[in-house]
Amino acid sequence: MRAFVDFLTKEWYFSGPMILILLAATVLVIWRALLNRNANTNMNDFLPAFQERLEKEGADGALRFCKEQTGMIPRKLYVAGLDTSKQGLAAMRRAMANVIELEILPDLNFLLAPILAIAKVATMLGLLLTVISMINTFNKIGEATSSQGVTAQAGAIGLALFGTMMGLIIAIPLVFAHVLFKDWMQKFEIKMKSAAQKLLIVVQSAKPVTGQPAAAPKPAAAQATITAKARAEG
Repeated sequence: MRAFVDFLTKEWYFSGPMILILLAATVLVIWRALLNRNANTNMNDFLPAFQERLEKEGADGALRFCKEQTGMIPRKLYVAGLDTSKQGLAAMRRAMANVIELEILPDLNFLLAPILAIAKVATMLGLLLTVISMINTFNKIGEATSSQGVTAQAGAIGLALFGTMMGLIIAIPLVFAHVLFKDWMQKFEIKMKSAAQKLLIVVQSAKPVTGQPAAAPKPAAAQATITAKARAEG
């Protein structure tokens, strides 16, 4: 423990950047985890409420309901589908596919590249700091004129290895977090496609909104039809 404290204090020009990188990496991982949490939606609770709103208020009411949600599926995926619902199911399917590819997936990939980059750079930076420290140590050993002076540098060799250790301490959790985030993103993509299919089924089977009966022939057109038939019979 004391050797590590000596590394932090005596080799501060090495340990300082590593600590800053560790803090930055921690912030990025927490930020990405919070974004994933806000992007998620409990579909078991959302779908019944959405279907009820769709049956009572129609597509416009369901669209307003989706815009009020925080999850990506209702706020982006379902909004894109409902915006084109009057154009048919094929248009809805295309709109939702475009939103997934061009908006949602890029948002889910946000911060993943910096996290992986820091994991790789931290390992190489720690190794670089160790090599620099080892070079300085061996230079001092070469300048030593007595065996006691050489022995005094043995602790410095062990101290130099803390650079590599800190690089690995930073990189290993980051690589693990990156793998977990990628796995969550793949599962979320499957969830989005399933939710899109459910939306198509719900919209297709939705009943007309109460108070809005199906369109009937206009009175004038109906009267003209009757008059034409009477003339033909006469």
